Amino acid sequence: MSTLADKVSVVTGSTSGIGRGIAEHFASLGSNVVVHGRDRADGLETVRRVKAAGRDAEYVDGDLTREDVCRSLIRFAVERFGGLDILVNNAADTGRGDLEHIPVARWDTIMAVNLRAPFILLQESIAPMRARGGGSIVNIGSVLAYVGEPKLGAYSVSKGGLMTLTKNAASLLNRDRIRVNQINVGWTLTEGERRVKREEEGKNDDWIAQAIATRPFGRLLAPIDIAYAAAYFASDESGCVTGSVLDLEQYPPGALANS
Repeated sequence: MSTLADKVSVVTGSTSGIGRGIAEHFASLGSNVVVHGRDRADGLETVRRVKAAGRDAEYVDGDLTREDVCRSLIRFAVERFGGLDILVNNAADTGRGDLEHIPVARWDTIMAVNLRAPFILLQESIAPMRARGGGSIVNIGSVLAYVGEPKLGAYSVSKGGLMTLTKNAASLLNRDRIRVNQINVGWTLTEGERRVKREEEGKNDDWIAQAIATRPFGRLLAPIDIAYAAAYFASDESGCVTGSVLDLEQYPPGALANS
């Protein structure tokens, strides 16, 4: 079983959904966690759950489109817990918009959150991880990186770029025993997915049953599915694994049945 005993983890976008699932699971494996997001009430709930698992946690609010916020998040973790072992770049902007019609300002925001912020956070994490003799960076991507739905053009491009960042950083940082891997996540049932379907696509909750009917294993993914994979990449069990991209989905890329 994976263990993260006494590790220090930063998990961006961990106020709900996949990020919260990762934070809770990491705590159950022994990690202290810096919880990040933009909703203080939800962030403090994640902190409560981490502490209920017997580990320490702090919540940091912040807009990842700002470089200073990204860098201060890592510095806070080091100052508060004495170092950094694990960074999970989970926060993402999943805004809709096809490449013909999306405003440039909207494109820029998606790229800032989904690609620029992981780069800055990774860059800021190198020194403290090097000081610990190594570390693990886990980027949360998407199977939509390979082509993606037209309505998610900017999002798909950002996740494709994240794969390149993952592999390039892994090549650079293996000399410091800092491993960089990515999980390309498939269709996952989260609070955020419910909100987007309702507010941006105008769907009621009937979409859930319709979506499940398209899945070969009879359900959508859940946050814990991604948390299990993230724990593998974060732990010593994957000690010689770097530059890998795991497609965590019920359909292989090229055979997606998302709608």
